[in-house]
This record gives sequence, C-alpha cells and structure tokens, in this order.
Amino acid sequence: MKTKAAFLLAMAPVLHAGTPEPAPVVTEAPAEYWITPSINIRARYEYGDMDGKDVSHALTFRERVGLKTMAWNGFSAFVEGEFSQAAVRDYNGGAVGATPLDPANTTIADPQTNELNQAFLQYSGYDSTLKGGRQRIIYNNAAFIGNVGWRQNEQTFDAISLENSWIEGLTFKYAYLNQVNRIFGSDATAANQSYVMSSSNLFNMSYSGIENVTLGGYAYVMDFDENPGWDNNSFGLIASGSAVGLDLYGEFAWQDKAGAASNSNAFYGHGTVSKTFFENQKLTLGVEGLGAGFKTPLATVHKFNGFADVFIGGRIGGGHNGLTDCYASYTLPICWGINWTNVLHAFGDNTVDAGYGWEYDSVLSKKFDEHFLAIAKVSHFESEGDVFSSATGAGAVPTTTRFSVELNYTF
Repeated sequence: MKTKAAFLLAMAPVLHAGTPEPAPVVTEAPAEYWITPSINIRARYEYGDMDGKDVSHALTFRERVGLKTMAWNGFSAFVEGEFSQAAVRDYNGGAVGATPLDPANTTIADPQTNELNQAFLQYSGYDSTLKGGRQRIIYNNAAFIGNVGWRQNEQTFDAISLENSWIEGLTFKYAYLNQVNRIFGSDATAANQSYVMSSSNLFNMSYSGIENVTLGGYAYVMDFDENPGWDNNSFGLIASGSAVGLDLYGEFAWQDKAGAASNSNAFYGHGTVSKTFFENQKLTLGVEGLGAGFKTPLATVHKFNGFADVFIGGRIGGGHNGLTDCYASYTLPICWGINWTNVLHAFGDNTVDAGYGWEYDSVLSKKFDEHFLAIAKVSHFESEGDVFSSATGAGAVPTTTRFSVELNYTF
C-alpha cells in the first residue's frame, strides 16, 4: 500500500501536466456598425474688453453632429453639420451679414451659423489615405495650416488630400485646396469672409527614423483667386528631439510674396526648450519671430502670440512691421485633476527695437472622463505704444483683456 501511494505521489506532476487545460473563452469583437454617429457640443461664455471698443459678452453654444460609414474595400465616408447659437449677443461677431454684428463692441468671432462642416469620401490602403471633399486639415503645430479649433465655427477646406507612409519612418502629406471655409460662417456676406476661393498646393514631410529626433520640411504654394493679398510661397524646415533631459524644437522658414501687397520676402523662426519636472510639471522657454510682412493666412493663429488675439489680423494678412514673441510657459497639476498653465509674453518687432507690449495668459483645464472637458482661460495684453501695423502706419496695439469658461462634450 505504501509503495502504491509513493508511486502515485511521484507521478502526480506528470499526470497533472498531461491533463488538458480548459478551452479559453472566446469573446467576439464588438460588431462594427455600418453607420457610426459622432457628437461634439461646446458651451462657452467669453468676455472681451479692448481699448477703443465697448466691452463684449458672448454666451454661445456649438453642436457638431456627424455620421461615419464603415469601411468597405477601403472606402468610407463622413458627413458633419455644425450649428452655432448665441444666447447672449452683446458682442461683435466680426463679419458683415453675420449675427450679431455691432462694430462698437470688442470682436468675439463666434457668430451664429448653420453649415456643412465636413463631407468627404476616403480611401485607405497601401499605406496611404486619399480623401476628397470638405475636410479638416492640420499640419505640424498649425502655425501655417490649421482648423482654428478655438473658435466655435472651425476652419475647413474643400480639398483633395493624400497621406502616405510607404517608407518606414517617413510620412508624406499633400493637399490641393479649392476653397477655404472660414470661421465667420455661411451667413457672412462681405467678400472673403464666409469663404475664400483657392488654388493652393501644400506639401509636407516628416521623418522619424533617427532615434530621439524628428525631421520635417514643407512647401506651401498658396494662391487665392479673389484675395491676392493672401498669396504666398512658404518653404520651411523643422527639427525636434530630446537631449540631456530637454525637449528641443526648431523651425525656420522663408516666404516669397510676403506683405499685404504680396511683393516682398520675409523669414520666420521658432525655437523652444522644454524641461519636465517631477514627471508632471513642464517649463517651456520659446522665441518666435516673424519678419516684416510674413503671413500665415491658413494658420490657427489663436495658438500663437497670446490668447488675447491682438496680433491675429497682422499675422493672417501680413500687414505688420515684424513680430518677435519671447515667452515662458509653466504647466502643473494643482488639485482634483486640474492642470494650470501660466504663460508670460514679451513682444517687439523683428529687430526687437520697438516694444509692442507684454501679455499674461492663464489656463485651467479639467478632463472629467473621456467625454467631458472644462476649460477656463484669462489673458491680458498691456500695450507699450509702438506701432505694429505697417498698413495703417499709426496707432499702437490696443490693451486687451479676455476671459472665457467653457464645457465640452464629445461622443
């Protein structure tokens, strides 16, 4: 009996090893629907106070509702409407024909509008994506090509676009723009406010095959049939990477047809050095310089030169004497998942001989979950009296204060 027991004990690992394991439970992937809806809702209160203008108050609501088809043999489609309403209309929407329009008030460029925001047919295959129709296009950091996502009515493009990544680490992008759909909406009636006809070719490349380094380049040949003051040819190089614990970014560009008359040349440069502390705090020091007349008519200009938006007109149209922006930014978490970013700017012309003023920006953001995001933003620009606009030749950039608070929902 003892011998039999010892034999069974000795064989137990072998017997166990030969015992078939339970079959794994197989769960089917969720079925992909032929039509998938998308919803984005934003409610915002914005206050604006610019010297020489009355104070503005805007309480606006924006809804984007879209439908996306399932891919079939690489083909898919997307359509999206955009609808903006103003509950408090004590402001200037910034465009003739749009509502509200009070030239005596500070501009808050969120007029009421209902329009087709995006509608495109897309093919994906062979490491490429080809898209035709009304679409959102953002290249790099949106300093040249962007959607102006801060405003309630975003900027989109009637275009054909291609993105290709056949070569490992190399991404090539191209777009032909037929029409630029501006932020002032379909009700704007003045020339070039609702939309701008275009025959523009955009080329953009980036290469990430070098460890800790990304290199890029672009050539933007912009022609606008009925708005030649926006015409320009811009060529640039970008390098970003990390070294000795720092994140580094550098960009340099040259522009032909610069200036409001599209008859001059200008240079552009932007460099930043960033350092992350304690894994969740970030300090950034940066300098951005635009030579006299350098313009970026298709950019998300709100991202640059302070949130008070005092330089956006000159930057879009090129009617300025040059702009240098020296800034420092610090982001840190404070409590309850809230991130706090503070930015200080000092502005001057491209030779830093003239001082346009300084600006302080402060932003609080809280992401509650994958659907809800809240943002509060305050900015104050204090003018120092020097002339920024080369078009008028007189008058300083006005002292401006803005404040906004918003809630975003995405489904």
